[in-house]
Amino acid sequence: MTLRLYDTATRSVRDFVPREAGKVGVYLCGLTLQAPPHIGHLRSGVNYDVLRRWLLTAGYEVMFIRNLTDIDDKILVKAMEQGRPFWSIAYTNELVLAASYRSLNVLPPTYEPRATGHIPEMHELIAKLIADGHAYPATDGSGDVYFDVASWPAYGSLSGQSPDDMQSAGDAPERGKRDPRDFALWKGAKPDEPADAYWPSPWGRGRPGWHIECSAMCWRYLGAEFDIHGGGLDLTFPHHENELAQSQAAGLPFARYWVHHGLLSIGGAKMGKSLGNALDLTYVDSLGVRPVELRYYYVAAHYRSRIDYSEDSLREAAVAYRRIEGFVQRAAERVGAGELGVLPAGFAAAMDDDLNTSAALAVLHDLLRDGNNALTNGDDVTVRTVLAAVRSMLDILGVDPLDPAWTGGDRAEDLRGVVDYLIALALEQRAQARGRKDWAAADAVRDQLKQAGVVVEDTPQGPRWTIGEQD
Repeated sequence: MTLRLYDTATRSVRDFVPREAGKVGVYLCGLTLQAPPHIGHLRSGVNYDVLRRWLLTAGYEVMFIRNLTDIDDKILVKAMEQGRPFWSIAYTNELVLAASYRSLNVLPPTYEPRATGHIPEMHELIAKLIADGHAYPATDGSGDVYFDVASWPAYGSLSGQSPDDMQSAGDAPERGKRDPRDFALWKGAKPDEPADAYWPSPWGRGRPGWHIECSAMCWRYLGAEFDIHGGGLDLTFPHHENELAQSQAAGLPFARYWVHHGLLSIGGAKMGKSLGNALDLTYVDSLGVRPVELRYYYVAAHYRSRIDYSEDSLREAAVAYRRIEGFVQRAAERVGAGELGVLPAGFAAAMDDDLNTSAALAVLHDLLRDGNNALTNGDDVTVRTVLAAVRSMLDILGVDPLDPAWTGGDRAEDLRGVVDYLIALALEQRAQARGRKDWAAADAVRDQLKQAGVVVEDTPQGPRWTIGEQD
């Protein structure tokens, strides 16, 4: 079968045909780094990691770009609340995110660009949009630049909305806009925001709007047209709608397929820090659930379905995974780990059918029964065959129990991720204490790190830590 993916733009499942034979370019909207990631954020990384693994299995050369938004209104709010540089907050959370993805066996992206590293590309796109009549500098002296929604008749096509039914963009004051629906491409410097959160531009000192960041990074790394643009369903509008409009208005064909994943909710509400219902990996660990079991929990559901989190459903997934793990371990003890085998046709067909991982796991569980029966009956030939096939399927899903990522085959790398994660959390607590001028608490965190052999040095670029010797 040919891989078929649900394309949000056409609202249909389409045969996947890459722009260039044998190669696939994927852009995934990464996190805005105003806070550490919660398990809703991490679902995105796992879902697109499965897509990437399936493309690699099919023989494609995959260029996988996952960006980091390190300048944004939310980050600046945190900076002002905590009395810290915006880049310090973003980098601390970037370290935690990277460690979280490593713990979930998410393959590192080909590149992981930061928005702040691509200001020149943003300026170039904005200048072209102004020259072509699709954007305009505000006349109120703010230094803002806006995309002119009325100039682009196709606006709303991705999300299926009519511009006539849309409300104000809400990302900047309406006083400088021609139309309330127009959205900011560049935001002029404001006196009540951090003084270091700005760059020079042809329109005055300021910073980029959220949407132009991704258009610039897509263009920089994947070119004018690429294959797959991914992200959460909640990004379809306005973020992806605005990306598509400004990119195509600037002459870029942009994404051929728009692939959106369902959200992870809790009690029917979207999980989020602002709602006070965000759960992280530390919480999952407190339940006795391992990262591999959390990853299985994610992949057991179709990527487009909503997962309504509950502790019971997570524990059920953990139990189901342990049954699979038990077979793999017993079989490997009996006949050896062996090599990965041929993927069963039913599994491959399910994965080609819009990455239907739930149907793919049904094939795996059917085969698992044969394997357990063979273990009971002493049929080593069948055990060996089933083990190879089961491991090949689990490898695609990133949950093979014998993968060194889970067995600690590269223990030094595993520990490095843990150390990065824990120190980032400690430095976050110290920075918050310094922000509220609780110097005793800040010093206590530094001293405790020092006792553990971690030396913290405050530099103009933020805190830097090294492994040193205790005094």
